[in-house]
Amino acid sequence: MIPQEIIRRKRDGDELDAADISSFIAALAAGQLSEGQIGAFAMAVWFKGMSRAEIVDLTLAMADSGNRLQWTDIDRPIADKHSTGGVGDNVSLMLAPIAAACGLAVPMISGRGLGHTGGTLDKLESIPGYIITPDANLFHKVVKEAGCAIIGQTGTLAPADGRLYAVRDVTATVDSIPLITASILSKKLAAGLETLVLDVKVGNGAFMADRGQAEILAQSLVEVANGAGVKTSALITDMNQPLADSAGNAVEMRNCLDFLAGRKKDTRLETVVLAFAAEMLVKSGIAASSDEAETKARRALSSGKAAEVFARMVSMLGGPADLIENPDRYLARAPIEKPVPAARSGWLAACDARGIGVSVIDLGGGRRHPADRIDHRVGFSELLPLGTRVNAGEPIALVHAADEAAAERAATALATHYRITEDRPELTPVIAGLV
Repeated sequence: MIPQEIIRRKRDGDELDAADISSFIAALAAGQLSEGQIGAFAMAVWFKGMSRAEIVDLTLAMADSGNRLQWTDIDRPIADKHSTGGVGDNVSLMLAPIAAACGLAVPMISGRGLGHTGGTLDKLESIPGYIITPDANLFHKVVKEAGCAIIGQTGTLAPADGRLYAVRDVTATVDSIPLITASILSKKLAAGLETLVLDVKVGNGAFMADRGQAEILAQSLVEVANGAGVKTSALITDMNQPLADSAGNAVEMRNCLDFLAGRKKDTRLETVVLAFAAEMLVKSGIAASSDEAETKARRALSSGKAAEVFARMVSMLGGPADLIENPDRYLARAPIEKPVPAARSGWLAACDARGIGVSVIDLGGGRRHPADRIDHRVGFSELLPLGTRVNAGEPIALVHAADEAAAERAATALATHYRITEDRPELTPVIAGLV
């Protein structure tokens, strides 16, 4: 196999056969390709696309680049959810323990931030001691005993995707339907899932800003996953504003703990979390209808059972057992917290969600290069939702920054990301469709 020949053929728009794709991915997993070659391949795919057969071959090759997990000793349905990435999207952190509290086993393989979007693993690393990449035995034990485990890719689980994922992040090739499909599904196939629910984001803060493109991606994911034997559906959700009222790492973890403790109710975030919980429970046969499933999910949340599952997962993976009760003892705070005043009186009518994500990176809460270290303390909290009436000078968010200069830059930037109008806006629903 000559890597540059495969790159050239894809650059010229040729369809690669299964052997070409398999050999290229095997070389990638073995560390035999340079970052330049990986980036060139990703860019060729970005420009020329892939046929459905190529996407299936790429997904299977990446899933087979490492071990596949087995759950034969667990008598619960094996289920998971994955998001295509957003700003303030910490749904997985609450959804996994809710689903587990309702009777599912959730081995959730998550990723780091891509581009302007946050990463579940980066948020979990805000928790001192939490083991992101446990060995296979510990991962299995946590899923079996706690009901869920949210971890990153180990060196033996879809290793080809791990390297490709990092290069895509810094080469402007994140928003490629074939690469997104293969990246997501290779990890899910390797995780041994029976059912999967996908959150395909659409809007100015998503990789797919266009509804039509989001539907194409959702269809690609659903068709490839179902074709590989995993019962899969996808919800298309709005990402024209941050989903949670926080964007960052430790600040989103605090938001998660507040949610599990019952302090975050009647929000867009709650709507999405419960919708995905319901879809997972129906898809897995735990509930016969969406209404029954949502009732089960609400009960798991209000009873505190979901919080107990989350606490046990954290403790078993090396984190503090009393994190939910004492978040301030463990989650580091940025030294500077600065309110962002509204520029004028009126209604918060629109925002640049992508710009908010980029501002988190500028604060140090994301990466420009794969090896960059993240400052987990920084970000934004107390973000007001669109449709809120504000007065001039009233805070619309709180900046968390490492120093005064960074806080001032971020506050100025955030204010420009919001449009305030005299008329009350018409807002789009947070759940846009089902595939």
